[in-house]
Amino acid sequence: MLRVLVCVSGGGTNLQALIDSMESGKVRDAQIVRVISNNKGAYALERAREHHIDAVCVSPKEYPDREAFHAAFLHAVEESDPDLIVLAGFLVVLPEEMIRKYRNRILNIHPSLIPSFCGTGCYGLKVHEKALERGVKITGATVHFVDEGTDTGPIVLQKAVAVQSGDTPGTLQRRVMEEAEWELLPRAVDLFAHGKISVRDGRADVAD
Repeated sequence: MLRVLVCVSGGGTNLQALIDSMESGKVRDAQIVRVISNNKGAYALERAREHHIDAVCVSPKEYPDREAFHAAFLHAVEESDPDLIVLAGFLVVLPEEMIRKYRNRILNIHPSLIPSFCGTGCYGLKVHEKALERGVKITGATVHFVDEGTDTGPIVLQKAVAVQSGDTPGTLQRRVMEEAEWELLPRAVDLFAHGKISVRDGRADVAD
């Protein structure tokens, strides 16, 4: 059984999609063993507890400096002994030590078709604001492995979503979640659980 740790900063809609997919059998041979948030008010923690999943907060506000926070965060990660780490809207830069230790075992979901609308400062609603400002007709979501860069790791899965006339950042965000993110993330975890994702020369290969 694949041990999955989910890190999230906000409401946890992608976490919920993952929980639902595991409970329905869409994602097999995997279980969420812990949810970590950097925000004690994150509704994601409540979602986890409602499903009897261990939920903890490790907030940088509770530590004197970034080094102390990173040490506490890494300890909380290692305590859960994860096989796979999923970043589902986690707005914290990971310690490099963690990236090295869990190389090609950290998945992130990003609400655009990377390399468009990604990188430092491009997250959440800001991604969709930029897409609409640019006037693109197609956007989407990407699941990728995390490396030392920002949204630069090997791409695992992508799905396109049409931009509609009259879209606002909010309506586009919702459609990308419903049509792409909530489908891609569970699928990527299921593929990983069954050994169907491999990384070679900085590229991810997926065997369906």
